[in-house]
Amino acid sequence: MAFRGGAKRSLGSFLCNRVLNTSYSSSSTCTASAAANGRGFSSWVSSRRSSFAQATEIPTSISLKFANTQCGYALFLRRFSVGTSSSSSSDQMSLIKQLRERTSAPIKDVKAALIDSNWDIEAAQKELRRRGKVLASKKSSRMAAEGLLALAQNESKAAVIELNCETDFVARNDIFQHLALALAKQALLVESSSQLVSGVFHVPSEDLEDLKLNLEHPKVSGETTVQNAITEVAAVMGENVKLRRGIVMSTTSHGVVSTYLHTSPQPGLGRIAGILSLSVEDKNSQLDAIQRVGSQLAMHVVAAKPLFLTKELVSSDALESEREILKSQAESTGKSQMAIDKIVEGRLRKYYEEVVLMEQKFIMDDTLTVKKLLENLSTEVGSPVKIESFFRMEMGEGIQRLEASSASENLAQAI
Repeated sequence: MAFRGGAKRSLGSFLCNRVLNTSYSSSSTCTASAAANGRGFSSWVSSRRSSFAQATEIPTSISLKFANTQCGYALFLRRFSVGTSSSSSSDQMSLIKQLRERTSAPIKDVKAALIDSNWDIEAAQKELRRRGKVLASKKSSRMAAEGLLALAQNESKAAVIELNCETDFVARNDIFQHLALALAKQALLVESSSQLVSGVFHVPSEDLEDLKLNLEHPKVSGETTVQNAITEVAAVMGENVKLRRGIVMSTTSHGVVSTYLHTSPQPGLGRIAGILSLSVEDKNSQLDAIQRVGSQLAMHVVAAKPLFLTKELVSSDALESEREILKSQAESTGKSQMAIDKIVEGRLRKYYEEVVLMEQKFIMDDTLTVKKLLENLSTEVGSPVKIESFFRMEMGEGIQRLEASSASENLAQAI
């Protein structure tokens, strides 16, 4: 600060000297002119200024010489420091970019981790993972109603899992989608003691949490447990990520499992899944036609939303509830009891057509029922073909109901 002040005073003296010298020369001219005109007061002013200029001439020249030397050195230092600073800033921006590409973490968090780690990118990456896991545990109680279904299958089995997050923005992220597909492949390998030769069995998320999972995404890779992988992706995404459920469907040795995914951003992912298994009695029958019809029926399951396979499988509770509703509606017409009974039976047939797969009209040809379609297929392959089981899963179904139920319970507790 003292040096800068000295430089400023030297420059001020220099400017003052220039002004006074200019004034002195002009005043001398004016003095001569004034003397000729009999005006003597100007010579007194010019002499005072001349004395002041003479008195400051030597110190000014010394300080100016010193200032020129020091200012040149200061400019050199400034140029050197600016060059070094820009180089350092460029390196730091490069590290921020690299760590951002590695982790997909917010830039603010990336920079803070690098600063705390003294710009060591490996240490900063570990720090980001540590911070993310802490934040992920804090966010685990938040509602996760978005997400995707992921499907994996082989010749005799198919698995579907539901992976939830908080926003559809995260559901579109390739890291989230990679995790969902990896979890579906892992669910396909799960064997259950309750698994039948053919049929559907549910895979609780708890059964998958401790299994090993190998991720091969550039930003999230390596072998870890399912639970740790979910936590790590939640940390990267900054949202609650949750494995909600999974199902596996298998078929007999001579059958097919057909699948269909609706609203699919890429193969193996979607928001609605239809799975259906078909079997044929003759093991020598060709499966091409069965696979073709099976794919169409899987699409039908997604579109028509059947609840039961056959009329015989309709639960007595569901049937009795529907009968009571239909009877109440028919009684409001004021008709006789005989007419009311006929109305109820007619509407029950309509109910079966809506909720029973075998009674539904085929979506690709409404002149056929699913039952008739299978009869035609059996004739084509030369052996009876039947549907063993089916399953329809929609992302997020039931979550809003659970959320509303939870809100009601909290309100009741508050009251």
